[in-house]
Amino acid sequence: MGRNTADGQPHRGLRGESGQALVEAAVVIPVLLLLAFGVVMAGRISHAKIGVQVAAREAAREVATAPSELEGLTAGHESARSVADGYGMSQERLSVEVDANGFERGGTATATVTYRVGLGDLPLLGRLEVTVSSSHSERIDVYRSREAVRQ
Repeated sequence: MGRNTADGQPHRGLRGESGQALVEAAVVIPVLLLLAFGVVMAGRISHAKIGVQVAAREAAREVATAPSELEGLTAGHESARSVADGYGMSQERLSVEVDANGFERGGTATATVTYRVGLGDLPLLGRLEVTVSSSHSERIDVYRSREAVRQ
């Protein structure tokens, strides 16, 4: 049973408030959707940033610990792509650059990984892409043994 007024008539609320809830919903729902899409966008970008950092670190480490420069460069590229694949990153949007810097003992091996995060599937963002990049340098151990030079 509904509420009744003092004269027994059904209570109908205050005058002029019949569409207030609809107007409030029309204002609040788009704001909440924008907030939700913003959280999803930030999550994707953060996930990609962590992925490229790990991929760059692993690639540089592979080069620094390899027995030869060629093996290190090959293993570094493979390692970075494997890590990125583990993070669910598209190989087409991934760029890996590995540099052994002469592969001398005591030198540094550097890897730079770049990834284009696609956000086009989120509403209102169109074909927007955000590029995240990370670079990591790893020291090549001075006392690490190397392959014997073939003569």
